[in-house]
Amino acid sequence: MQNIGILIETRNAEIKKTNFGVITAARGDGRELYAFSLDSLPEDQKDLLQAYGVHRIVEVQSGNAPIDYNPVSWSQAVIQAVVYFGIDSLLGLAGLQGQNLLPRIAAGLNAPLVMDCSAVDLDGHRVEKSQFSGRTIATLKTEGPYHIYGIRPNAVEATPAAVEADSLSFQVDIKADNLTVKAIKPGDSSSIDLSEADIIISGGRGMGNSENFRILFACAEKIGAAVGASRVAVDEGWVPHTMQVGQTGKTVSPKVYMACGISGSVQHFAGMKTAALIIAVNKDREAAIMKKCDYFVAADLFEVIPALTARLETVFY
Repeated sequence: MQNIGILIETRNAEIKKTNFGVITAARGDGRELYAFSLDSLPEDQKDLLQAYGVHRIVEVQSGNAPIDYNPVSWSQAVIQAVVYFGIDSLLGLAGLQGQNLLPRIAAGLNAPLVMDCSAVDLDGHRVEKSQFSGRTIATLKTEGPYHIYGIRPNAVEATPAAVEADSLSFQVDIKADNLTVKAIKPGDSSSIDLSEADIIISGGRGMGNSENFRILFACAEKIGAAVGASRVAVDEGWVPHTMQVGQTGKTVSPKVYMACGISGSVQHFAGMKTAALIIAVNKDREAAIMKKCDYFVAADLFEVIPALTARLETVFY
């Protein structure tokens, strides 16, 4: 029996839906799935974990209470849980929190770590991830008593597989450290995390200035999308780096990616090529993005996007 751990992330007392893709990737014959949460989980959220195939729901605590967020303390807590429950492989989201925790956990366990995985084979300890700006897919094999993998959000489609789950609390002993988290402040960007969004509307050089990004936010609001940007838009100071999609920004795998006024450089395409559907809006029919998308609109984005927003207004309201 393989004991597989999944590091659960929450937001506003709800499990991030991208966790369910990670759970789906972890399921298999002869495996027992352990969901490790550092936050308290309401009963309805535990029911969701059970519905997707988790056998044991473990709330990792100190003194019968959740542990205040601190990446050092949290990673120590997860390490203790991994060792105690005999976990073979630990999977988590390769988002901001995962980037903070998984390397620390791997270092503490002296375990191999692979981030941004798009597929996993837990029996053979092999994973796939893109390399060289998305030009090729590498298959990597890890060895050792522990294996740590960060899964790209939305890389694996979540499918339910209900089981009966046990719920328990695991108490840990956290040592004092030299890192203190004084405050966590949200960035000045879309309220939806780019790496976890199902729909992303991104703007590039064609946006012209920061004010024009308002039309993208207005459209995104109608359909619950996140707003992204190309490196040019970020370098010009029109939007913050947290919105950048591409090789030097965030790698995303949404169901729909709409590129507005984006030329489609290799670096940008590497960050969004795994989107299920790519739509381009660009006046230049010869732009590289027009040859890499599923659908394109060869027109002025300042006419197309407001018209789309108006149409969405009549459909959804």
